[in-house]
Amino acid sequence: MNSSSAAPVSRIVAVTGAGTGIGRATARAFAAEGATVLAVGRRPGPLGETAAGDDRIVPLVADVTGPGEPERIVRFARDTYGRLDVLVNNAAVVHSGALGTLSAERIEPQIATNLVAPVLLSQAALPLLEAAGGVIVNVSTSIGQRAWPGSSVYAATKTALELLTRSWAVELAPRGIRVVAVAPGAIVTPIGEHQGLTPQQLTALRAWQLAHTPLGRLGRPEDVAHSIIHLASRDASFVTGVILPVDGGAVVA
Repeated sequence: MNSSSAAPVSRIVAVTGAGTGIGRATARAFAAEGATVLAVGRRPGPLGETAAGDDRIVPLVADVTGPGEPERIVRFARDTYGRLDVLVNNAAVVHSGALGTLSAERIEPQIATNLVAPVLLSQAALPLLEAAGGVIVNVSTSIGQRAWPGSSVYAATKTALELLTRSWAVELAPRGIRVVAVAPGAIVTPIGEHQGLTPQQLTALRAWQLAHTPLGRLGRPEDVAHSIIHLASRDASFVTGVILPVDGGAVVA
């Protein structure tokens, strides 16, 4: 068989926080396009649901904030597939609270998961991403671009992630690595339940979000996943350093 008839090499994609919401939709979207997806998350049950029925999605139970875990995730990709083409830093923790009610116990997990983990995981992945001419996709939030009382720490971690996106885009361009980000708005995911909101609080939040979204609907995880897929694609090979809002117009309203 000559090289021209060989099957194309499947891209290897790692998605953190892949057990639910945007991470799950992103893992499934990449797999639908033929990629092999390393679905990273802390809980085996949700990861199994993400991978159900699709052998292109490979669950990997890992806590991205744990000592040595970023290196273990990258080592798994290297030892199993020999490459890593796309890293999606999606895992995030949200703890709402106004100034005056915050504690270290609520602040530190957000910084560790939303900011420190993407730094360490991206750093560990650099050799594989450079070899592949790869892409880092950071998942931020549209509230990082406007005032959001009650979620200032969460917004601050995501705003910092956007600055990292722009800085890394310049820093890593000579190494052939693109760095981009998406900034989702009001997306229907379990994140409200994970914050401990009551059904009444969640209903009120969704109503407020809907009223402040010009396109007149809440987003779906798939809306964000499709944007991630495009930014990570070869069609976007001249795009780096961009933070793409996926928010129904909320930031510009």
